[in-house]
Amino acid sequence: MSDAEADLVILGGGSGGYAAAFRAAELGMSVTLIEKDKLGGTCLHRGCIPTKALLHAAEVADSAREGEQFGVKSTLEGVDMAGVHKYKDGIVTRLHKGLQGLAKAHQVTFVEGAGTYVGGTTVEVDGTRYTGKNIILATGSYSKTLPGLELGGRIIASEEALQLDYVPKKAIVLGGGVIGVEFASVWASFGTDVTIVEALPRLVPNEDEFASKQLERALRRRKIGYKTGVKFTEAKQDESGVTVTLESGETLEADVLLVAVGRGPNTAGHGYEEAGIQLDRGFVVTDERLRTSNPNVYAVGDIVPGLQLAHRGFQQGVFVAEEIAGLNPSPIDEAGIPRVTYSHPEVASVGLTEAAAKEKYGADVEVFTYDLGGNGKSQILKTSGAVKLVKAPDGPVVGLHLVGDRVGELIGEAQLIYSWEAFPEDVAPLIHAHPTQSEALGEAHLALAGKPLHVHG
Repeated sequence: MSDAEADLVILGGGSGGYAAAFRAAELGMSVTLIEKDKLGGTCLHRGCIPTKALLHAAEVADSAREGEQFGVKSTLEGVDMAGVHKYKDGIVTRLHKGLQGLAKAHQVTFVEGAGTYVGGTTVEVDGTRYTGKNIILATGSYSKTLPGLELGGRIIASEEALQLDYVPKKAIVLGGGVIGVEFASVWASFGTDVTIVEALPRLVPNEDEFASKQLERALRRRKIGYKTGVKFTEAKQDESGVTVTLESGETLEADVLLVAVGRGPNTAGHGYEEAGIQLDRGFVVTDERLRTSNPNVYAVGDIVPGLQLAHRGFQQGVFVAEEIAGLNPSPIDEAGIPRVTYSHPEVASVGLTEAAAKEKYGADVEVFTYDLGGNGKSQILKTSGAVKLVKAPDGPVVGLHLVGDRVGELIGEAQLIYSWEAFPEDVAPLIHAHPTQSEALGEAHLALAGKPLHVHG
């Protein structure tokens, strides 16, 4: 017998879980949301929000250091990490309070505790059973490490990196994906000598090759070291620092080693496998409507194979709530999920890379690259970078890739272009305000539509 019943029981209060809870409540369902930590999950407390706050502090440090090039006499006296943390934690606290208020307003029953899925549509928390007509599993992810590389001391993951109370003199970042590049960017702005080690041939390897090359060039200019195509073999630490050995035999020394080799699905210890949920390498297997192998049990967010992004989990949560309510929402197009790396410069993309488009459409895929050197606002900001469009043969724009400071803010328009299957001719007549970086998107589409105004050839 259950101790408590609801229309919907959700295990996990991160982006996917709370979005599902709020939308389901709006649709008239009674909702029980179970979370062992704080509402908001990794993204709010240990991920997206605090890292972006650090990145903004890093941008301010750069602005102070480089004021002279804008005719402003400013100097950087130093970075007060206590002050940075106060700023960062203040943002997190305000957003957390806002979420708690929303949960109350939606009359969501919040249960604090570690939940175990015990089969059917029931979750148990500290001996109390919560049963729903439907269940959503949304238990998120954890920072992975490599075999034989134990976290602790000077060998840290992103959670510890967010709490460091000092600026390291030297840091090694293991992993050149989004998390690794973002922390390398922050530390370099704060004055750290940083080296990134990435086993794959290029940084941000999930992005279009063009974006990797643009980013690598920018990082070189910023004196951020990186070694690609080389594997890590071991790390040793003592009181004075960490020594990292690479497969090439080279050794690197630093104050800290940040392990940023990706995030794993947080599915162990929650009873999933024992209760018959089908897993694949730890991820929950779902169909395109996010149904698991057990009836009336859905999964959303980082435990579902695909991009581990807060906004993906959020959208999946909304989707499942609407699916349960019988609204028959359209399945989420994974390629249409926008991706942003908030380094200096930023990398933003939506849709297919050139390589993926050629695999899908053949060699006749059209591409066009517009350099931000021709964009007035980018010159004002003193950022370099480019916009690359990928177009299907005789078809719409299927991929948009941007590199440059602040280009993450352009990804909304890029997503509309991709999602509405716009042809360059559809975008070319749209008027982009001058001077803005959005003009770079307009110019690129003008050129693909056969009327290049600010570009030759």
